[in-house]
Amino acid sequence: MPGKPLPGGFQQVTIMPMLDWTQCRAVERVPGKVSGAWLFKGTRVPVRALFETLEDGASVNEFLKWFPGVTREQVAAVLEHAEHSLVET
Repeated sequence: MPGKPLPGGFQQVTIMPMLDWTQCRAVERVPGKVSGAWLFKGTRVPVRALFETLEDGASVNEFLKWFPGVTREQVAAVLEHAEHSLVET
């Protein structure tokens, strides 16, 4: 999402911290599997694929159709984890 325009054609950007996926029950990281990316547990589907797909305008139903190894419950857990991780304390 683009930030606020600044003088000189620059844009303000917000740097978001990396999410701590170690506490999300729906994902796993296996050394040597898909270059060590965070994956939906039991699959080779990177968690990143969900966010990229949604950012491109697809729905959760489309994502599940395109990545049949991922369950709706896993997607819900990932989205919930991301939401709770971004809430300011």
